[in-house]
Amino acid sequence: MKLYDCAIIGGGPAGLNAALVLGRARRSVVLFDDNKPRNAVTHESHGFITRDGVKPEEFRRLAHTDISKYPSVQVVRTKVVDMVRRNHALFLVQASNGEIYQARTIILAVGLKEKLPAITGVSDYYGTSLFSCPYCDGWELRDQPLAVISENESHRFSMTSMVYNWSKDLIICTNGVGTFERQQRAKLLSRGVRIFEQPIASLKGKNGRLQKIVFADGMEVARTGGFVTSNWYLAIRFAEKLGCRLNESGGLAIDDYGKTTVEHVYSAGDAATISPAQLIVAAAGGSKAAMSVNTALSHMDF
Repeated sequence: MKLYDCAIIGGGPAGLNAALVLGRARRSVVLFDDNKPRNAVTHESHGFITRDGVKPEEFRRLAHTDISKYPSVQVVRTKVVDMVRRNHALFLVQASNGEIYQARTIILAVGLKEKLPAITGVSDYYGTSLFSCPYCDGWELRDQPLAVISENESHRFSMTSMVYNWSKDLIICTNGVGTFERQQRAKLLSRGVRIFEQPIASLKGKNGRLQKIVFADGMEVARTGGFVTSNWYLAIRFAEKLGCRLNESGGLAIDDYGKTTVEHVYSAGDAATISPAQLIVAAAGGSKAAMSVNTALSHMDF
């Protein structure tokens, strides 16, 4: 059985960039990619210089073209279902097809899964006129009548104040969950932000384009788009099985070099960063983790 220098779990921007850096470092790499990215609903990705507005599938195609130049990188298009640590620097990775792979180090670039608020119709608009990141999609929604839909009491005031930078025609919807502190409420109202604390019955529109929000009390408010705060969780659970600790946000705890709390296990991308969940940030994290892996291997082998 071949022993790889590194197994990268996840074929998003973090995993792809890690594979590129390690390939250029002449390391043998196996990259697992089951082609189920979190941004599958996204039509365009923004904020990445030279790639602003790139379609996610085009970004992946270009990335795989770059990686293909380095023969020591193998891409396995399947899901990882389990992982065990055999000794100090040996991991066994089990794929969904039953095959077992050996690796000296691991980079977990698995990303996150998100759970949207339980609102009728929300998934129909998510990725087209409702989004999660103002930095990614705020420009396209600028000056439109927008809504911030958030059940998260600790984040929604901050999100609303941020979105206000792109549009002053703004409402905040709590979907019946919690309330605002007195000072926060006063600040929002002073800025002309209307607050709707009643539950949302449904969202209405056509072809993914939001037209109005219908509340449980019968009130309707016309909106053309907005932002939704979701609940995030790790896409895989075997990281905790390995003993990796989580950070306060629920992602994998890492140091400045991408190291988790388990030796020879690294993490990059949304799984560790949580926010901001941007393509450029994830890719940068993958590069940093790959350099850390190569440094560690170099010291072990020298």
